[in-house]
Amino acid sequence: MSSEVRKTETIPEWKREEVDDIVETLESYESVGIVGVTGIPSRQLQNMRRELHGTAELRISRNTLVERALEQVGDGLEDLVSEVSGQIGLIGTNDNPFGLYRKLEESKTPAPIGAGEIAPNDIVIPEGDTGVDPGPFVGELQTIGADARIDDGSIKVTADSTVLEAGEEVSADVAGVLNELGIEPKEVGLDLRAVVADGITFGPEELEIDVDEYRADVQAGAARARNLSLNASYPTAQTAPSLLAKASGEAKSLGLHAAIESPDLASDLVSTADTQVRALAARIDDDEALPEELQGIEVAAEPTDETDAQDDDHTEDEAEDDEDDEDDEDDAAEGLGNMFG
Repeated sequence: MSSEVRKTETIPEWKREEVDDIVETLESYESVGIVGVTGIPSRQLQNMRRELHGTAELRISRNTLVERALEQVGDGLEDLVSEVSGQIGLIGTNDNPFGLYRKLEESKTPAPIGAGEIAPNDIVIPEGDTGVDPGPFVGELQTIGADARIDDGSIKVTADSTVLEAGEEVSADVAGVLNELGIEPKEVGLDLRAVVADGITFGPEELEIDVDEYRADVQAGAARARNLSLNASYPTAQTAPSLLAKASGEAKSLGLHAAIESPDLASDLVSTADTQVRALAARIDDDEALPEELQGIEVAAEPTDETDAQDDDHTEDEAEDDEDDEDDEDDAAEGLGNMFG
């Protein structure tokens, strides 16, 4: 009969307290993410913490303890365990993931690159005067692939020169030349690896959107929807006032053309009749055949035909309505745009 050996793991008290503190932090925020902190100097990391104060909290702990806390909380946060590798930190915020990503990207700053690091992008030495006096440095530039020569007592780069392509390892020679020229080809900051909000996991590629373009798309969509509603006479809370105004204008135009007696049209009908009488009186050559108040009336320069005059009034009314509709559409689009950002 073999004896069963049972092993129990003893977790130090400080670790349990640390996990509890991390859990409390995770449960305090609506959005929680994992950020990479590799290569960030301690002083710069402290500055980032201060900049995030009030909008987000950055917490750094042992990876194993972070994993325990994520699994303990659950609610989708366990999906972040796969991102816990290397030098990482937890970040919590009540902002939405898109706002968090944008803030972290905006907080990144240029930094020099060292030998042995991988170029994050093509490294180019720009054309122009280096400000370095003639000497061995021109040879160092040429050694790493830069087009350089001595001209007018200074070392100049004669054309934009790509000395390293993205993904290549930085040599000591390249790092030395870049440092001498003050070129900082990389950005240092918190790299968001993933964030969970409302149980949904977002990667950085999903959060990298052009906010201005997105806002313009929403505004254009709102304007098109409003136009469709107006053209189809489909009432909504936003288009009902415009549809009622349009219907009122069309009803008034019909009433005037058909000479329909109505309290709302009385003044317009009287005005139209007065215009027609005066136009007729102007065509009568014998003033004695006319009442005294109609004598001496000259032919009006404007169209006197009833239909033409009313059509002109109707066209002007429609133009004003169109201008009002355009203003309403701009207001609606702007309002929807503000809702999204």
